Amino acid sequence: MEHTFIMFEYLVPRAPDAIIALMQQAKADPNPDKIDLGVGVYKDDSGETTIMKAVKLAEKQLWESETTKSYVGIRGYEGFRHGMLDMMLGGEDGKIDSALLNRTASSQAAGGSGALRLGAEIIKSAAPDATVWVSTPTWANHIPLISSAGLKMEKYPYYNRETLGVDFEDMLAHLEKKAKPGDVVLLHGCCHNPTGADLSEAEWDRVADFMLAKQLTPFVDLAYFGLGRGMAEDTYGLRKVVEICPEVVIAASCSKNFALYKERVGLVAIVCKDEATADIARSQLGATQRKIISMPPDHGARLVSNILADADLRKVWIEELTEMRERMRDLRRQLSEALDVQGGETIAAAVKDQNGMFSTLPLSVAQAQKLRSDYSIYMTDSGRINIAGANSENIPRLADAILAVL
Repeated sequence: MEHTFIMFEYLVPRAPDAIIALMQQAKADPNPDKIDLGVGVYKDDSGETTIMKAVKLAEKQLWESETTKSYVGIRGYEGFRHGMLDMMLGGEDGKIDSALLNRTASSQAAGGSGALRLGAEIIKSAAPDATVWVSTPTWANHIPLISSAGLKMEKYPYYNRETLGVDFEDMLAHLEKKAKPGDVVLLHGCCHNPTGADLSEAEWDRVADFMLAKQLTPFVDLAYFGLGRGMAEDTYGLRKVVEICPEVVIAASCSKNFALYKERVGLVAIVCKDEATADIARSQLGATQRKIISMPPDHGARLVSNILADADLRKVWIEELTEMRERMRDLRRQLSEALDVQGGETIAAAVKDQNGMFSTLPLSVAQAQKLRSDYSIYMTDSGRINIAGANSENIPRLADAILAVL
């Protein structure tokens, strides 16, 4: 009998992800002096993304002590979940307040992306008509990832490509006019991707009060905490909205601050108004995880848990994290000084003041493409750079090339 229905001939080709395509283009470039500022991973001065010493030590401990590879449960390992909540929301003693813990539902997730998707699924279950508002610009995968849960999405103004700062008043005015009670506002907790332009503490204070008054739910994406200005500074905004707002959704990643990229380690947390609601949210998180991936991976989460729980390992990790953060801040200073000439003053000031791995430079698509074709300098067409892709030796050449195409 002839088989007349061929299912996969109906597939439509899809364009490759822009960042992945840029990474492949940079890799294929034979120029030994190429500079890859595209992919969002931390690199050391030699251009390598190495494994942190604390992670290696934790892996050794785990190898010696682990007795089973059985499942850990649909919401993951409790030690990891509580350790992460302590780190993000802990008080002076380093522990999350017990009352806050009791009204917080949490689940281990497959990376920060998995945490965002779980959060989006819970929002869809609780408020299917809610609109999720995201900054202009935002991380390229935010919109496809969250909208694929069936949620409507809209944008609010955020980054001013002329001043290279946050359009804070426009942001609030837009949400005041357009957002309705029950909507969700996605906020970058720190180290805004792709711009590096963060809210100040005073602005976070206003955002928290605004969210409460407007009856909006903050959805805080905390992907880079510890790599901006310090752990306390980088979690200030999250702590403020949790203090003020009765409900908050949190998506946290361990990819960058523990360099556990391929281990896919993340946490989603739903701060609820009371314990009874948190119990319901826990059941929803478990059921949602079950239908998506069934059980979360454990290895990376166990490493994070062991590092946070062991004073010696935690000390090593904090030292390494501090070294990474200070190196990026020093690279920003060097690039700022190299760009601080006539015509480059605004860019120079912004690069120095911004936080984390990323900055978005005021370059056109044509200028970004010229940097690739003429100088083997790879950044996205939007002008986003990963400062960790540079080093002290190539910063002068990078600055000269940027100034040449302006």
